[in-house]
Amino acid sequence: MGYENIRVETRGRVGLVTLNRPSALNALNSALIAELNTALGSFESDEKIGCIVLTGSEKAFAAGADIKEMGSLTYMEAYLNDFITSWDQVSRARKPIIAAVAGYALGGGCELAMMCDFIIAADTAKFGQPEITLGVMPGAGGTQRLTRFVGKSKAMDMCLTGRMMDAQEAERSGLVSRVVPADELLEEAMKAAEKIAGFSLPIAMMTKESVNRSYETTLAEGVRFERRVFHSMFATEDQKEGMSAFVDKRKPQFNNR
Repeated sequence: MGYENIRVETRGRVGLVTLNRPSALNALNSALIAELNTALGSFESDEKIGCIVLTGSEKAFAAGADIKEMGSLTYMEAYLNDFITSWDQVSRARKPIIAAVAGYALGGGCELAMMCDFIIAADTAKFGQPEITLGVMPGAGGTQRLTRFVGKSKAMDMCLTGRMMDAQEAERSGLVSRVVPADELLEEAMKAAEKIAGFSLPIAMMTKESVNRSYETTLAEGVRFERRVFHSMFATEDQKEGMSAFVDKRKPQFNNR
């Protein structure tokens, strides 16, 4: 399929999606989101893909939603069309997704990055939820995910003042997993993705599901869920292979079974 707003590549067992609206700093419009969802769906159904990397340009991962597209919407148009729902496919993906962020990740761009499983940031990255300066609030999960990542006080600070957070503060606050030099961003993200893709895909997917469950349940219920999933892994061929390889002091050969 030909894409106009993203670039899509397959590198070994890693799917790479690059947001590609340079004239608009990768502002997220409906056409881009539709293409992103198509690419993610293709990678999700491809058994050879074990991890996905989502990135943008050096200047901007995504500078926000496309204000020109949504600025004139009425309440009924926004409510009935519920256009932001289409963004949720990123958070619903079963395979691991890494956001590789350089430059601006603002508004919808910050929300899109938070929908991924973890964020690797360039030292040039800047995160923010500046929607209040436009007379609205975050609408794609910003008030919810940001609070879970950085805590209420800092989330309130960012959402109510619209200020930006640099990469170093984002790492200290728990928003990003690591910060790397800008010219090494994609290389480091691909290394992490290749490592994940080298493990058992069903085990990686179960691990992702279990970590995500921790945000939705009590600690006791979360631990019970984790234990049930852990026990189920002993029905997989990859568990047998992984533990046998460890005992035999050899590299495991996972078959995603």
